[in-house]
Amino acid sequence: MSMPPGRDRPRRPAHLSLEAMTKYAGTTPGPAEVTEVAHHSAAIVLGVGRTVADPDVTARLVALVDELGLDTIAELWSVMPAGTLPGALWRLYALREWVGRSPTTASREYAAGMRHAQVNHVVAGPAEPPGPDELRALVDEILRRVYRGDLAVALERAAAFCRVISAGRAELAHDTDAYDPQLATRETEQAATLLTTARDLDAAAAAWRAGALL
Repeated sequence: MSMPPGRDRPRRPAHLSLEAMTKYAGTTPGPAEVTEVAHHSAAIVLGVGRTVADPDVTARLVALVDELGLDTIAELWSVMPAGTLPGALWRLYALREWVGRSPTTASREYAAGMRHAQVNHVVAGPAEPPGPDELRALVDEILRRVYRGDLAVALERAAAFCRVISAGRAELAHDTDAYDPQLATRETEQAATLLTTARDLDAAAAAWRAGALL
């Protein structure tokens, strides 16, 4: 995806906020404006990342949530459908944020899911053995490839990662059920939600290949 017409290629990404990214500062944007802001900001972020060959820029984009906060990214992109560019980017950054906050849990669930999702484990491609540090490195690498590699492959790797975690969470829910049935039910529901996220990411990858991820 190219930069918007008439925009010079910046040396580094601009600081994103609703005030900085829109012309609607001081007002409450309506649904149409929110959609416009989401698509425009996602196109800028992706355009910068894929046109500026600077490792520092890529590193800043990978760590975008660290700089802006998850709430800011959520405000910009989380309401967008999965089959859109902002919707796909939101899912990737939310996944990275979760692994960063809960690397031990992610590692435990991933280990539990590997034997049930071997093909997806291979597609996701973490370093072996996939401990907390390896999973943090994996989600960073996936986002790095969004900007410096094949976006469709990055989305598919994220989808595969979600399937392994889903399988592990569902497996561990069986053990949880013995002492906390309500928690086990929530974990099973969360596992199902992760499968939906995986399907969303695969659909976004197909849309990117078709030139339709906007």
